[in-house]
Amino acid sequence: MATNKVKKIETPIDQRETFVSLQKNMADTDSATMEQKLRALYQIQQTDTKIDKIYLLRGELPLEVQDLEDEIEGLKTRIARIQGEIKELEARNAECRHTYEEAQAEIDRYTLQRDNVKNNREYDSITKEIEYQELDQQLSQKRIKENNAAINEKNGALEDAQEKLKLREADLVEKKAELDSIIEETSKEEEELLKGKAALEAQVADERMLVAYNKVRSNAHNHLAVVTIKRDACGGCFNKIPPQRRLDIIESKKIIVCEYCGRILVNPDFDK
Repeated sequence: MATNKVKKIETPIDQRETFVSLQKNMADTDSATMEQKLRALYQIQQTDTKIDKIYLLRGELPLEVQDLEDEIEGLKTRIARIQGEIKELEARNAECRHTYEEAQAEIDRYTLQRDNVKNNREYDSITKEIEYQELDQQLSQKRIKENNAAINEKNGALEDAQEKLKLREADLVEKKAELDSIIEETSKEEEELLKGKAALEAQVADERMLVAYNKVRSNAHNHLAVVTIKRDACGGCFNKIPPQRRLDIIESKKIIVCEYCGRILVNPDFDK
């Protein structure tokens, strides 16, 4: 007789999960295992704090470098656009000059014809054609003048943009050198800390707890998600903790969350 196997259904991880909801889900976890998880999680917090200090040394430099790179890219785009506009205006001028020359050729031809006319009507007709071509020449000259004024203005804007680009590129070289120097000094330490953090995360072996940790840490102004008791108070928000709750925290048999700030509270001995 065939037996029906019960399929284990895993509850999907909620990326919004906090320690409060995690506290309920892990209520039945073995106390020894829970203490190990809490110790490892606290060590992850300590490691992240050290990594934060490394990033603090870099200060605003990564953002400044990124801003300069974005500005340089914008200036290059602007320069290319202005150069394209200047070429377009120069092409229009070439067309206007061509139109002017064609009109002049027509004027020369009509003038020659007018010298050989036999009656007034032909003379007047040719004279009007010459006047029309002269107006066409005047219009071409006007457009060339307007285009030249626009070209001069755009050349000024081009020079300003190119000068600004040169300064920004020099600033970028300086900022990058400064940032690279700091990164070089701290890269080895950062690499070791990240490796240690990965090993600690493997010890926690609980994705829910890590998701909750990262969620609370990202929302905390000091990036502390796991704190010890200090002077009978939460090490994160400094609100007093009742005696019975302090005893539960020291026993490390379950997740205890600060009711004021939502951080996990752990045994002060974890610092030793």
